[in-house]
Amino acid sequence: MLSVLVNSWALLLGMLLLMIGNGLHGTLLGIRGEIERFSTFEISVIMSAYFVGFLAATRLAPDLIRRVGHVRVFAALGSFISAVLILFPLFVDPWVWAIGRVILGFCFCGVYVTAESWLNDASTNENRGQSISLYMIIQTVGMVAGQGLLLVADPAGFVLFIMISICVSISFAPILLSISPTPAFERTNPMSLKKLIDTSPLGCVGMFLLGGVFSTQFGMAAVFGAEAGLDLSQISFFVASFYIGAIFLQYPIGWFSDRMDRRVLIALVSSTCGVGAMLGIFGWENYNILFIAAFLVGGMSNPLYSLLIAHTNDFVDFDDMVAASSGLLFIHGIGAISGPLVVGWVMGQFGPIGFFLVIFALVAVLTIYSIYRMTQRAAVTSVESGFYAAVAPTASLVVLEIAQEYAIEVSSAEDSA
Repeated sequence: MLSVLVNSWALLLGMLLLMIGNGLHGTLLGIRGEIERFSTFEISVIMSAYFVGFLAATRLAPDLIRRVGHVRVFAALGSFISAVLILFPLFVDPWVWAIGRVILGFCFCGVYVTAESWLNDASTNENRGQSISLYMIIQTVGMVAGQGLLLVADPAGFVLFIMISICVSISFAPILLSISPTPAFERTNPMSLKKLIDTSPLGCVGMFLLGGVFSTQFGMAAVFGAEAGLDLSQISFFVASFYIGAIFLQYPIGWFSDRMDRRVLIALVSSTCGVGAMLGIFGWENYNILFIAAFLVGGMSNPLYSLLIAHTNDFVDFDDMVAASSGLLFIHGIGAISGPLVVGWVMGQFGPIGFFLVIFALVAVLTIYSIYRMTQRAAVTSVESGFYAAVAPTASLVVLEIAQEYAIEVSSAEDSA
C-alpha cells in the first residue's frame, strides 16, 4: 500500500481535493435551495440532473479522450467545473441550477474516467488491487471531509461556493504537473440489457433499486436535514455518517461475500439497511437516532453495489465480466436519475419522513426479490464464486473495468494454484 501511495500520491491528492469539492457542493446546494425557498420537487430535479450528466459522460467521455487526449479533456472539464460552481450563487434559479448540475455530472464523470485511466496505467499486476482500494478510500474520505467544510462559512453567501471552486481548481495542479498522457483506452460495449437481465435478474433489479438509494443519500440527505430542522453542524455530520458507515462496513461485508451464498448476504445486508431506514422513519426527530440510521443505511447500501457486481460475475464468463459491469453501471445510472425525483415528490406529500420512507421501500423490494431469486436457481458455491472487489457507487466505468480485470487475475491465480 505504501508503494502505491509513493508512486501515485499526486493523483490521489488531486482526487482527494476533487472529492472534497464534489462532496460539499451537493450538500451546499440542498441547503441553499431550502434557504432560497425552492420547492422540494425543484430541489429533487436539481439533484437528479447530476446523474443525467454522469450517465451521459460514461458513454461520451472515452470518445473525447480518444479524440483530443487525456490532458486536454482533464483540463477542459476541470475549468467547466470551477466555472459552474461560481455561477450557482450568481444565478439563483432552480432550472439554471439543474442545467449546471447536468454539466457538473458530465464533467466530474469525465474527470474520473481520465484520472482512473492514469491510475490504471501507473499500477502493476502486483499492486492493482491495492491501488483500487486506496483510490476508493480516498474518494470516500474526500466526501466525508467535504461535509466538514460546510461549517466554515454561511451557506447563504458566496464564500462556500468560492471555496469549492478553489479546491477543485487546485486539485488539478498536482495531477497535471506530475503525470504524462497515457494512450487512450478502448471502449467497452455493454452487454445487451436483455442478455444481462437473463443472466442475472437479481443483479439488474438490485442495481436499479440501489441507484435510487444511493442518489437519495447523495442528493437529498441535506434537504432532509434542513426540512427536519437540523442545524448546519448536525446536517454536516448526518450527511457524513452515510459515508463513514461505508468506510467501516465495506470490507467486513466483502469478507463474508467470498464465504457464503451472495444472495443470502444481499438479503441480509439490504434488510439491515431497511432497519436503518426504519430507525429514521420512527426516530427522525431525534438527531442521535438519525446518525445511527444514516450510518446503517450508508454502511449497508454502499457495499451492496460491489456485492451485486460480484453476484452478477458469478454467472458470466471472464470475457464478459467487463461488459456486464458496464451494463450494470447503466442500469444503476437510470435508477440514480429517478431516485431524487421520487423522493422529492414523496417528501412533498409526507414531509421529511419521505426521505427514509423511499429508502425503506427500495431496500424492502430488494430484500424480498433476493429471497425470491433463491427459489429460482441453485446457489453458487464459495469455491465457484468470483472475487469480491470493493467499488464505490461514485466510481466510473474505468474503475469497474480495472476491478473486473483484477478479479479475473485473482480468480485465475487461485484456479491454477
